[in-house]
Amino acid sequence: MRASDSPFLSAPFRPGFPLKNPHLQTILASLKIRALGANPLRERSEETLVDAGSGVRLLGYRAVQPGGRSLGLVILLHGWEGSSESTYMLTTGRRLYRSGYDVFRLNLRDHGKSHQLNEGVFHSGRIEEVFSAVANIVSDAGSKPCHLVGFSLGGNFGLRIALRLTASPAGNLRNIIAISPVLDPVKATCAIDGGFFVYRDYFVRKWKRSLSLKQQLFPERYDFSDVMALKSCMAITERVIPRYTPFRDVFEYFRTYTLTGADFSRLAVPVTILAAEDDPVIPVDDFRFLNGKGRLRLVIERFGGHCGFLQNLSLRVWFEDLVERILRDGTGAA
Repeated sequence: MRASDSPFLSAPFRPGFPLKNPHLQTILASLKIRALGANPLRERSEETLVDAGSGVRLLGYRAVQPGGRSLGLVILLHGWEGSSESTYMLTTGRRLYRSGYDVFRLNLRDHGKSHQLNEGVFHSGRIEEVFSAVANIVSDAGSKPCHLVGFSLGGNFGLRIALRLTASPAGNLRNIIAISPVLDPVKATCAIDGGFFVYRDYFVRKWKRSLSLKQQLFPERYDFSDVMALKSCMAITERVIPRYTPFRDVFEYFRTYTLTGADFSRLAVPVTILAAEDDPVIPVDDFRFLNGKGRLRLVIERFGGHCGFLQNLSLRVWFEDLVERILRDGTGAA
């Protein structure tokens, strides 16, 4: 459905003419200039190590409302090769913090300044540790209502967490929201490699930097010297995955986090998915075949790019209004 189909959701996304270009939406969304200015979220964030089970630790940053008065806790999960310092994490977190929420920005393994915490390399099949980390963050929040908002790959992790929750109580986790989530990693990887070259070069460069750092920290375990000459995400995946993960090949690996056709009909918490028809990375048709009813809200907009949804050249983000409306409904706030 579109946002206009439900009074619960905000008005449909209608960007100005220059921002109807999906590449402009996608690229502008990551510009660090959007995160400039005063940000009480950053000023009041405390570094936190989260127990993710089996000896794994994940790095996060918790910002609590002064005096302990808050509408609840929002956990933010970034996308692949992003971090707690990604622009969308800082700007969305700033908006929610200013609106009265505690905010926890969680880094996936080997993202942000966390490469030294765990010897094993990151891969997207590591749902167990992310699930455990989120469960512990929710538990530590006590009686506060909690919500999870994930972007791109973080949205994929959020949806997998939703599928792991059974009909039994899910603690105080009230909502899961996925912004431009990855559903089919094969299609997404091919879109990055075969589409606008800027995306391919961006991810290849950042992934190589991450792998190089991992090798420096654990030289006895990793040697990525031959990987550094590869020029596409798929080529790097084909080299790294069978060598340094439990998966035999990329096909087995991609299946672990593929969500096309997933069954969301028995959700324990409400889930909202926001996608754009013009997303240059995630094919919109995959969303139309998700099996869900009742607690699944699917919002597909004509424009928005990938994690963009910028309304005008002042770079105001439309989905921040949508997220806040959903959270307030989940907490029972007016």
